[in-house]
Amino acid sequence: MNWITNYVRPRINSIFSRREVPENLWTKCDECGTMLFHRELSDNQNVCTSCGHHMAITPRARFSALFDGGIFSEVAVPEPLADPLHFRDQKKYPERMKAAQKSTGERDAMLVATGEIGRTPIVAAAQDFSFMGGSMGMYVGNAIIAAAEEAVKLKRPLILFSAAGGARMQEGILSLMQMPRSTVAIQMLKEAGLPYIVVLTHPTTGGVTASYAMLGDVQIAEPGALICFAGPRVIEQTIREKLPEGFQRAEYLLDHGMLDRVTPRTKLREELITITRMLTRQPPAVWGDLPAPETAAAKPASAT
Repeated sequence: MNWITNYVRPRINSIFSRREVPENLWTKCDECGTMLFHRELSDNQNVCTSCGHHMAITPRARFSALFDGGIFSEVAVPEPLADPLHFRDQKKYPERMKAAQKSTGERDAMLVATGEIGRTPIVAAAQDFSFMGGSMGMYVGNAIIAAAEEAVKLKRPLILFSAAGGARMQEGILSLMQMPRSTVAIQMLKEAGLPYIVVLTHPTTGGVTASYAMLGDVQIAEPGALICFAGPRVIEQTIREKLPEGFQRAEYLLDHGMLDRVTPRTKLREELITITRMLTRQPPAVWGDLPAPETAAAKPASAT
């Protein structure tokens, strides 16, 4: 009995028992409900292969698909005061920051990098909505200034990917001050005659929309992106009227002249290469001769 209990039965159970499947192998599309294999979704830049719905993507994953070979160098961003207002709601502000840093692996809500797209040198900045809703705090203001200064120093175009719920309430008026600070930074680019291209992603709202996100020489948006200052629900409650279908979405804003293009994420790199080369007066790209980006995880080197 011991032999059967200790060997035979466990052996049979191991053969016929159902194996556990890791939870992170599949992702369900929020729009159509299709179950997507994680590698297939990653290779398609977090765009649903069934319905084309654009899911959230981290700045590092975006840069890996944007830059030639997925190679880019990070630009150092000055650290602001950790907790200038000693703000506390349900948690202390430093505790929220530590939790966001642990879950995302990033210092704050914006990443700045330099590299080449289609052999065209650029500076790029991207917001991370998974970091406290991509909220605009002093670090984000410092990041935009650092990106603009790097672009002026290297004489390169600046491409910015916005994704934010607005200003960071834990920093109060200091957060709102990033609106004029970022506007001055963009003016530096204008005075230097350098292109500033904005790619608005879902969602771009609040003080971000009211400042640097709408100051581009070229305004591009991803399909279905919500772009607004006050959200549609707030507007409906204020005016007590039903808003038009698709109000404040990228396609609606394109039809009403607030955007230049609405471009799917998978075609964005090619479009940005064309636009940057055009604005910097370079000859058109020869597509068969251009290096391809990496869809795998990038291995960026920090800029010194």
